[in-house]
Amino acid sequence: MKTDVRDLLAREAADVRAAEAVALFCYQVKRWIGSFTAAPGGLDTLVLAGGIGENAPLVRARICEGLSFLGIELNETRTAEHAAVISSDASRATVRVIRTDEELMIARSVCRRAWTRHGHLKQTPATR
Repeated sequence: MKTDVRDLLAREAADVRAAEAVALFCYQVKRWIGSFTAAPGGLDTLVLAGGIGENAPLVRARICEGLSFLGIELNETRTAEHAAVISSDASRATVRVIRTDEELMIARSVCRRAWTRHGHLKQTPATR
């Protein structure tokens, strides 16, 4: 069974497992953000991309909730309207939503990994 985040969000009020799945996902993303911002001592821009980053304003808001120590403050209207920049004007860090073709990125990554293992890949603009 393929479960989409939209299905989980629709069921989370009535299904504790759906609610836990969404909460765990948001927690894990926050953990990665914290991990990646620790070494450089903060961030200037946070980019949310892919299906959830582009299409799930509630999940974006939950991920960014509690990250004010990094200078992240969302604008609720921009977040709900799927604006390209969803941070508030007062936010020290810019939060951007960028469209991406996930399938293409996965295919490129797989090709690059498979071909470089066998020494057959030449770097071209399509494989970078």
